[in-house]
Amino acid sequence: MDVIFLQNFRTKAMIGLYPWEKKVAQLIELNLEIALPTRSASASDDIKDTIDYSLIADRIKHTLSDKHFMLLEALAEHIAQLILTEFKSPQVKVSVAKLGIIQGIEKLGVSIVREFDSHADENR
Repeated sequence: MDVIFLQNFRTKAMIGLYPWEKKVAQLIELNLEIALPTRSASASDDIKDTIDYSLIADRIKHTLSDKHFMLLEALAEHIAQLILTEFKSPQVKVSVAKLGIIQGIEKLGVSIVREFDSHADENR
């Protein structure tokens, strides 16, 4: 399986339970591993045969500017589903961390792995 990755992707997000967290965007760090639907790009050397990581970064920044998340788990799930559905990735690993929130801890966060479920609509 071919995978593209975005590491140490830092952006602001409205995240958290506490009143101050609902007013101030926080710096978060994302690490993404995105499975490609095919191996075509390695043979064709053509952007149309892969997932454009710049579009992913722009889409994530846009969605994070529009939404508040209470939990890192929900934020990670939202990003995972966005990549699976909009970019047609068969599998994605999303790690998201808050930076410097607790004294003595550089980063705290969650990591999830999700796969595209072609039967999701049938199960609803």
